[in-house]
Amino acid sequence: MRDDTNLEFDTVLTRRLHPDDLERVVALDAKVVGRRRDEYFETKLKMAIAETGVEVSLAAEIDDAFVGFLLARVFYGEFGNLEPVAVLDTIGVHPDFRKLGVGHALLDQLGKNLRGLGIPSLQTEVNWEDQTLLSFFHHEGFNPAARLCLDLKIAGR
Repeated sequence: MRDDTNLEFDTVLTRRLHPDDLERVVALDAKVVGRRRDEYFETKLKMAIAETGVEVSLAAEIDDAFVGFLLARVFYGEFGNLEPVAVLDTIGVHPDFRKLGVGHALLDQLGKNLRGLGIPSLQTEVNWEDQTLLSFFHHEGFNPAARLCLDLKIAGR
């Protein structure tokens, strides 16, 4: 993760994501993607908070306003990996608060938390055509993974 910060970085408060943040997460995501995904986030939030022994999902606030979140989980030996790894499922920043260091603050805090847990790496997936998100992840220090993600179309099989 990058070491530099911008002038607005200190105004971002990061904290653990709580179950009562669900509506704020859904509403913020809907503002970003254009539709509500209640069931998706209810499931993801439950998995990220209630069903894991390690809570690493975070919320971001500026002046008590909910302006961002990330959902992440920790796995100990998944998909043939022998090392523990964290997986970033979803990150969202309110459109009015982009370019103010919110995403960086979330990833920076996540990195600190993961280092404290002895987790050596963070993985995520992004749509190849989402240049904005790809650029953000690149700027934060992410690189293409050495593994290949495979899909199998089940319909008509």
